[in-house]
Amino acid sequence: QVQLVESGGGSVQPGGSLRLSCAASGSIFSVNAMGWYRQAPGKERELVADISSGGSTNYADSVKGRFTISRDNAKNTVHLQMNSLKPEDTAVYYCKAEIILFGPSRRQYWGQGTQVTVSS
Repeated sequence: QVQLVESGGGSVQPGGSLRLSCAASGSIFSVNAMGWYRQAPGKERELVADISSGGSTNYADSVKGRFTISRDNAKNTVHLQMNSLKPEDTAVYYCKAEIILFGPSRRQYWGQGTQVTVSS
């Protein structure tokens, strides 16, 4: 079985920073794209940023220049450095990964979510 475990959420004042981490574990052959999504109350889940296994990145316009996604392929982890946080960044943040399993087969997995609250 494969699990994605997130960490690093919390509460911060506007202008502050947080770093989210997500680690994939289990019977993993390899990991393709990894990414972060978020869902605010009453809104649909949206892509924040993603990164390919080769390191190509993609960001939502709303976070460009403030957030940085990175990954460690050896540890099957992905990170999201969030700077200059705004109240509108408040949401539950979810990690997503495309996992290649032994077999082989390919599946999408989601983490359990971590709350980020930006408030004064």
